[in-house]
Amino acid sequence: MTDRSNDQPDPRGAIKDPDEWVTGAEPPTAAQESYLSTLAREADAEVPDGLTKAEASKRIDELQAETGRGR
Repeated sequence: MTDRSNDQPDPRGAIKDPDEWVTGAEPPTAAQESYLSTLAREADAEVPDGLTKAEASKRIDELQAETGRGR
């Protein structure tokens, strides 16, 4: 019999680089656009028009680091 109590999946294994997303070239989600707007306002930064979903994700990460939000 196998003890599976220690066989927990690594939650970081599900995190993919946005450049590898199958849907990364699609437009950003409404949630991404809203959060980007909030972060940009707090960081006194601009959000370029025409971002893809993957680019929006990367910009969110950058602005979170700049504002201290998120992680």
